[in-house]
Amino acid sequence: MISLSRFCFLTLMVSLSACSSPSVHYHTLVAPIAEVPTPVQPAPFLIAVLPVGIPSQIDVPQLVVRQGDSGARVLDNERWLSPLGDEIRTALSVGLMQRLGTQDVAGLAKTEETPTIKIQLQVRRFETWPGRVVEFDAGWSLSSQGKRLVCSSRFAQATEPGYTAMLQAQQQIIAGLATQIAATARQWSLDDQSRCISER
Repeated sequence: MISLSRFCFLTLMVSLSACSSPSVHYHTLVAPIAEVPTPVQPAPFLIAVLPVGIPSQIDVPQLVVRQGDSGARVLDNERWLSPLGDEIRTALSVGLMQRLGTQDVAGLAKTEETPTIKIQLQVRRFETWPGRVVEFDAGWSLSSQGKRLVCSSRFAQATEPGYTAMLQAQQQIIAGLATQIAATARQWSLDDQSRCISER
């Protein structure tokens, strides 16, 4: 027979197991190093990716997904590794440096020898319908030596069910954004009358 003390101990352990919350998973928008072709010629400028602006409704530690036309769900156990604005800025910075063969000098001492193009991004929408699509809409600008170019980008990336597929779709969107900005910055550095490049 089980003693009373042992019975109480087992009951307590079962109760604690039942009450324990699921583990929290952390995610990042910084994708593994991609096979991005090395630029034939490094860009003749440095970049400075400034802090990214994002809508307040998704500026939370948890991942937020859409439900139907007007609903949203906060995934308490699926969280960003760092604030979402930092995740987007870091992923964009890495993508730009890969595509341009240059350095991101944001926050570092300025150099007069090489011009620097500042990149400002304001996200207007970054919404995910799990198993369907990720939609992204943002405005961004390039500025250097008193000149400024204002552009915008919109993406829709299909996604399969599951958090892994959802994050991969979001990473692909940031990669597409980096491709657009890099191509525009390279062209604009040669001709400040050039326009935004919209091809992904």
